[in-house]
Amino acid sequence: MRTAVLALLWGSGFLWIKLALTGLSPIHLTLIRCALGALTLLVMAFAAGQRLPRDRRTWGRLIVAAFFCNALPFALFGIGERTVDSGVAGVMNATTPLWSLLIGVLLGTDRRLGPARLAGLALGFAGVLVIFAPWEHSGLLSPGALALLGAGLSYAIAFAYMARKLPPGGAPLAVSAAQLMTATALTALALPVATTAPHLNLTAVLAVTVLGVFGTGITFYLNYRVLTDEGPTAAATVGYLLPVVSIALGALFLGEPLSPRVLGGMVVVLVAVGLTRRRPAQAKLPASSPGALATPK
Repeated sequence: MRTAVLALLWGSGFLWIKLALTGLSPIHLTLIRCALGALTLLVMAFAAGQRLPRDRRTWGRLIVAAFFCNALPFALFGIGERTVDSGVAGVMNATTPLWSLLIGVLLGTDRRLGPARLAGLALGFAGVLVIFAPWEHSGLLSPGALALLGAGLSYAIAFAYMARKLPPGGAPLAVSAAQLMTATALTALALPVATTAPHLNLTAVLAVTVLGVFGTGITFYLNYRVLTDEGPTAAATVGYLLPVVSIALGALFLGEPLSPRVLGGMVVVLVAVGLTRRRPAQAKLPASSPGALATPK
């Protein structure tokens, strides 16, 4: 039940972005979203007795994490959804594991590629081409499509950095609140380059409020609980549900077309992500080998 609620809240974020853009620019949307998410997590952190980090090293690392995991991808999703359907944006979010694998291969940190993962990598980006069908338009992918792909790449960079520099600690809510506070400050620095002034309306206000509180703050808390209570498999399942939720909500509430090409591309991308998550089988050791019992199953 918790996984389904998390998938619904997280997957609906792309719908709320689309609605919030009716009155906000991508920069203003990102600023408010980060601020509301930070406030929500601060309340949860203090309620749980967690305190914000106090050392300069952690705050310095949070600047990098906040830029690539929050400020940049949030803004890119806003830019992308000005011209691309919210459902398609949800599918592009699912390309993050593909970018993560590609980064790992290029940096040499993930050498266990294997035929299945290599096929998944190629298949995933083929699915992206199927969705956007650049051969049906002049030029290559549109700026909106490139922004969405850039958001997925930004997430992958952030996760690689955070895994090395910000390992899970004893105060995840407080650290995440600090990260969103940092993202709020970074986004505020970009306000002078916002090309569109806010034209607030009730739809935009409600959408950005839901996006900030529930789609950013509450979803982190639920994701953390799913990960700790049900394990990484259940948490990974949510990633497969997000595109389905985003496409369904976009079609239901925004009248976005459910074209066979987009649906087929979504299936291809999700299958590809599944292949990239497979690890090459470990070579079996003889029963008499001292390391046989230590071999992971």
